[in-house]
This record gives sequence, structure tokens and C-alpha cells, in this order.
Amino acid sequence: MFQLSKLSVWWLRLGITIERIQPDHPQQNGRHERMHLTLKQQATRPSGANILQQQGKFDAFIEEFNAERPREVLGMKCPAEIYSRFARPYIVIPEPHYPFHDRTVMVTSCGRLCLYRKKINLSKSLAGQAVGLKEVDSGIWLVSFMDYDLGYIERAKSVTYVLGTICYLCVRSGQFLFWR
Repeated sequence: MFQLSKLSVWWLRLGITIERIQPDHPQQNGRHERMHLTLKQQATRPSGANILQQQGKFDAFIEEFNAERPREVLGMKCPAEIYSRFARPYIVIPEPHYPFHDRTVMVTSCGRLCLYRKKINLSKSLAGQAVGLKEVDSGIWLVSFMDYDLGYIERAKSVTYVLGTICYLCVRSGQFLFWR
């Protein structure tokens, strides 16, 4: 099953692909895990007395981490000495379109999509995003976000299963959502 967070939806819209490590293999992501340990040790113990003080601790950590700590992999230079801000101006990202799908539907602010006047729970992380629907068989629709197939919807008469749970609104609408 492929789960999306609001942040990963944003990354996908920016053209950033998501790579996942194998389950139970944190060593595949060791440098990142080590950075989180250092962040936790230096910026959260003890935590700030309020949100502004805590943000100050995070800001100080970022400054030290990027401007004062040399890295062996960078020839004992700090990241701030090597990297600079991206000079290109930000461009508004166009809405995704689905030319090979039968229809494009906007996900509502509460994470649902409407198909044949039926409300189908999808995910709040996709709120306001366009998803593609392609009929793969009679009454069975494939739901896609950009290049990722999210699951299937089947028009049925009784119950709707969403991620293995039963949703009351979907039971009343008679829709099924199957996830891979």
C-alpha cells in the first residue's frame, strides 16, 4: 500500500520522486537517522519553555549544522561553503492532468472524491488535489495521483472498505475502495 502525507503530495507535485527503504533496514538510511539523533540530542534536550524558544533552538542547530560543522565527504568544508540558495524564482506548479484516464476529479477538503453522486473517502492528504480515474473493468475504477496508482473503487450495493475499515458514509453510498 502506498500512503501519502501532505508533504509527500507536495514533493510529488514538485517532481521529486519518493524512494523507500526496505522495511526493517534502517542502515539504508543511516546518515539521515544519525542527523535526527544529533538534532534530538542538541535541540530538544532540554526542550524550550515555549514554541518560540524551541524554534530558536532549531534555528541555532540548523546554523551550526550547516555553517560550522565540516564534513569529511565535502573535503572538510561546511555545507554552507559549498552549497548556495537556488537562484531560479519559484514558479507556480501546474495542476496534474491525466490524459490517459477517463476523468479527472478534485479531492474535497475533507479527503473525499465524488463519483456518480457518491462520496468516497480517499485521504485528507490529497485534499484539493486532482486525481485521475480510469475504468479498468465494468464498474471498477483505478484511482491515480500523478504517476502513482493509489487503489481501486468498485461500484457495489452494500459495504465500502477503505484501508480495511468500514466507513459509515461509504456504506450508505455503496462504494468499495480497495488498496494494493
